[in-house]
Amino acid sequence: MPLLYDTPDAWLSAPEKRLSVFGMSGLGKTRLASLMRDQGDWFHYSIDYRIGTAYMGEHITDNLKRQAMQVPFLADLLRSDSIYIGSNITFGNLAPLSTFLGKPGDPGKGGLPFEEYMRRQNLHRRAEINALLDTPSFIARARDLYGYPHVIVDTGGSICEVVDPANPEDEVLRTLAAHTLLVWIEGTEEHAAELVRRFERAPKPMYYRPDFLLPLWEGYLAERGLAPEAVDPDDFVRFAYSRALAHRAPLYAAMARNWGVSVTAAEVEAVRDAQDAAAMVAAALGRRPRAA
Repeated sequence: MPLLYDTPDAWLSAPEKRLSVFGMSGLGKTRLASLMRDQGDWFHYSIDYRIGTAYMGEHITDNLKRQAMQVPFLADLLRSDSIYIGSNITFGNLAPLSTFLGKPGDPGKGGLPFEEYMRRQNLHRRAEINALLDTPSFIARARDLYGYPHVIVDTGGSICEVVDPANPEDEVLRTLAAHTLLVWIEGTEEHAAELVRRFERAPKPMYYRPDFLLPLWEGYLAERGLAPEAVDPDDFVRFAYSRALAHRAPLYAAMARNWGVSVTAAEVEAVRDAQDAAAMVAAALGRRPRAA
């Protein structure tokens, strides 16, 4: 599919610039989006925020209420509508969403039964696809309601799990490419090693596509010789994370190759304002091979 902006000049001269940035969490997507939003004329559409508010908000709140109902004092107040419980999800704090997604394993260590874990994974998949398909309406909303000429779509790290980069008819990628320029933030092996170190310190729930997750879970149980209910949830997600990095890298690369352009994490780190970002994207377009 042709790019929305096919040359550096087309990008730089466009009166309305629209980007969708993707890549592993921790490489600068949200920092870049926040920086551009702070310039005053860029609208920041956060996919994870949209997932957590529009599509998963009720599930998140119900989960919080379920925990509160285990405390008799709070249960009585909830039944009488004397207290309100809700999540305070923000662009910078998506903890309520990841907490709901959860980790499988021993309930005594905060783990979920695997069937419940998979149910939540499936809810997240549908929510992420819907949030990505909402991109055109948010572009129109940004322009018509708020007067923003430019839009940056801050996608979640799991976007590559809900699309097929090799399929020219993929609905999500066709929608994004028709309305934005897709930009991959590519990390190095050193970046990957640092992401693994961070994750080891603070393991977090993630979404994985079923054809990756199910064999991984079975392989983990066999390797550790554990029953599902005996799994340490943090140990499993640590086990999964480095494998997820290796699994996602070629999917991101295919997305950039077939649907967009790529920039390096180092280039993103060097961006200080929207003008720097525009120049970075122009350079990426200049590096893209021309179609025959």
